[in-house]
Amino acid sequence: MKRLLAVVATLLFVATPVASASASAEPYAPVNRPGPRLSVPAADLQAAVRCTPSAHGSHREVALFVPGTGVGPDEAFSWNWFPALDRIGHPYCAVTLPGSSVGDVQVSAEYVVHAIRYAHAISRGRIAVIGHSQGGVSSRFALRFWPDTRAMVADHIGLAAVNHGSAQNDELYPHGNGPAFALQLKRTAEFVEAVNSRQETFPGISYTSLSTVHDQFVTPVGTTDLRGPAGRVANISLQDVCPDNRSDHITIGTSDALAHALTMNAITRRGPANPAEIPASVCARDTMPGADPSTVAEDLAEFLKTATDVIAAAPVVPAEPALQRYVFARR
Repeated sequence: MKRLLAVVATLLFVATPVASASASAEPYAPVNRPGPRLSVPAADLQAAVRCTPSAHGSHREVALFVPGTGVGPDEAFSWNWFPALDRIGHPYCAVTLPGSSVGDVQVSAEYVVHAIRYAHAISRGRIAVIGHSQGGVSSRFALRFWPDTRAMVADHIGLAAVNHGSAQNDELYPHGNGPAFALQLKRTAEFVEAVNSRQETFPGISYTSLSTVHDQFVTPVGTTDLRGPAGRVANISLQDVCPDNRSDHITIGTSDALAHALTMNAITRRGPANPAEIPASVCARDTMPGADPSTVAEDLAEFLKTATDVIAAAPVVPAEPALQRYVFARR
């Protein structure tokens, strides 16, 4: 009897991996399959990108800013990041996403694809993609399904990026009936599964994912983290660097001094951001360079009002938009 049980156990042990492999067959496109032709008209894509004159032929790593939900580059970055980079002469570009990013994230990603290609072409060098909130994941979708863009990007910095969806969206829209982007950024969304399929990061790109424990929109803690090799991927909580940091979901991408310092560290060094290189004095600063301390409260309030109004007016759809055919292994 013991011998019979041993034989059965051996057969089960051998058979299990085969069954498991079959059950977990990857439905999504191979990571190196060429991306599809962009469906958005070329004139619309080009009109959505603007760059500083210094980005043309630059020998520095041009920063491409991708805004989050409900705002454009002016509302998101013109009162903080742009003046900060203007002061030091650092080149940058920004992309305006359709409908202020309240529609299908897959469409927004096409704008990011074009923006990456354009910024790389005019700068003649690899660029840094800086995405706040949804901007951090729409840009990752671009890198996942248009592999030609990866060789154009040296750094990807996510500022509270919704990399693995948010529990808040799960709770607000358990049965659908919400803005398209919100349904796509649920933790259970097919979009989230697709953007993280096969691998979350790619060789040659340094990834810095910044988060805050005071994030009121992207939850739970850790949903921003990316999986990838140490030395190429840095998942950094602001409170691990400055324990008293009070940055929330909005300020991490717009006015926080530590988020600014870590981002600049990432795009001016080899590899992702290294918190050990950030001066301790940064923890005592209330606002990042470029943001006016005398108006920052008003600027933040205007940012939040704009985003809230745009999201409230967004069309309601009954279900998450269907994934495009190019996303799948069989199309």
